This record gives sequence, C-alpha cells and structure tokens, in this order.
Amino acid sequence: MGPVSAIVLYAIVWFMLFLIILPIRVQTQGDLNNIVPGTHAGAPEHHHLKKKALWCTGLSFLIWGAFVAIILSGVISVDNLEDWVGRGAPAATTGTGE
Repeated sequence: MGPVSAIVLYAIVWFMLFLIILPIRVQTQGDLNNIVPGTHAGAPEHHHLKKKALWCTGLSFLIWGAFVAIILSGVISVDNLEDWVGRGAPAATTGTGE
C-alpha cells in the first residue's frame, strides 16, 4: 500500500464514520421547543460537531490502522476478495470443452 492509497483509505473511513456519528445526540429545535419561525422543527439546535469530529478522527485512526495491518500483513489479499465476490479469473476447464 502506497502513501496515497493509505490517505485515501483514511479519508473514506473518516467520512463513512462521520456520517454514522453525525445524527447521534442531535438536539433539534422541536426537541427543545425553541422553533425559529421559518425553519423546520427538525433543524439542529445543538449538534456538537467539534466533539463528533474529534471522536470520529480517533476512531477512524483505529479502524484505519486495523485495515492497514490486515492489508500489509497479507491476511486478506485482492485475490481473496475476487474469490469471495466471484469475479476472479474463470477456472480452467478440462475435458470436452463444454
């Protein structure tokens, strides 16, 4: 794995995890009965983005580290993935050519 691949993998893990964490503990205007006229009741009042981004960064680093360790150790390779999804090279046929 090259450095650019590692950065791309980290970015993918970070954004996927951030989108999972984003709706957790959001307090909406409707929850707090403080609806600003012209806005939706589901609009966030307290979203805690900084705290969520920091948590996401730490958790992403751990998950990314596990992915990198698996990839660099060779426990799972591209050939394994191709076999699992059925997109590998077709098996050699023997016999009458059917």
